[in-house]
Amino acid sequence: MNVMGIIFANDGSLGSLTAQRTMASLPFGGRYRQVDFALSNLAAIGVRHVGIVTRHHYQSLVNHIGSGEEWGMELEEGGLEFLTPYAMSKTDTYRGKLESLHAAMGFLEYGAEDEHLVMIDSSVLSNIDLSDVIAKHIASGKDVTVVTKAGVCNGKQQFDLAMKLDKNGNISDMAVDYAAPADYVASMDIYVVSKKWLAQQVKEHIAHNLYHMDRDLVLGQWQKGAITVNPYVFPGEVLFTESVDDYFANNLSLLDKKMRHDLFGYNHPVYTKVRDRVPTYYGESCVVENCLVADGCMLDGNVKNSILFRQVSICAGAEVENCVIMNDTVVGENSELKYVILDKDVTVRPGARLIGTPHNPIVVKRGDTV
Repeated sequence: MNVMGIIFANDGSLGSLTAQRTMASLPFGGRYRQVDFALSNLAAIGVRHVGIVTRHHYQSLVNHIGSGEEWGMELEEGGLEFLTPYAMSKTDTYRGKLESLHAAMGFLEYGAEDEHLVMIDSSVLSNIDLSDVIAKHIASGKDVTVVTKAGVCNGKQQFDLAMKLDKNGNISDMAVDYAAPADYVASMDIYVVSKKWLAQQVKEHIAHNLYHMDRDLVLGQWQKGAITVNPYVFPGEVLFTESVDDYFANNLSLLDKKMRHDLFGYNHPVYTKVRDRVPTYYGESCVVENCLVADGCMLDGNVKNSILFRQVSICAGAEVENCVIMNDTVVGENSELKYVILDKDVTVRPGARLIGTPHNPIVVKRGDTV
């Protein structure tokens, strides 16, 4: 079975967190980047021909992935490729995924025509067995398989694509950008299609000024009866990152053992770039409770219910609770932090006090001093 993959890096909408980086390169869980999940899902089933579609601010993503060695991929034509606007000699602005795929037509047309293509979005995190998804797609005989998740629609949160299934598991309704009720399933933005079929659809849609994957191709053509869609309902844990609140809650959800198991070991390991650091130092008077702590940290203060990335320093007398603190950040003596996201290289002055809320965390951008 020939399979290739496309990962959408997604230039994000998370304010300062994605102002200078893509959603794919957003740090997550103390050691990882969000793209690690998509790469690991593809690598686990032996996919080696992967294109990463990104528009701008992709330097940190390139630095993180490097040669692709950690995922068993090689940075070359026919292996791992960065599909940037410069590399494709196309515009650096895309109105939708179909338009970005049209710009990457050279990648789509590379290799055998009978290949299947898996498309994955970097804003949705899961540990999924894609071999099962592909097998179910082929068995269905349908044009598109959309991986979905039940139990997340609630009538309040808006999803890019939502579907209602009948008792036989067939689609009875479909909607885009919709706060669907609880009896709908939400798209995980993972699609399986025939490469040849998709290339033709992209050309036809762009020729008619249609450029959205969900609205124009999946929903639009399904409503016309022009394509068939197979919904695959994934039973494992899924994290959607559509806002700063989502990002904050998703990181802290890793403090739950079941979530960690499902996200990092449900089907296969999640790989990331190796960065060897010295072990974390725990001072005599520090208290660390219910935290994920990466290597290289210096902890002399008190930390509770938090995620600490590599080489974070918590100075004596500091009180840190319900926080996400990224690499190389220093929290000064006798400071107090609750419900805060500190980006990389932040310095919190001694005695500073930052208090957010669970649904409105304070975000301090990279390199700032507060």
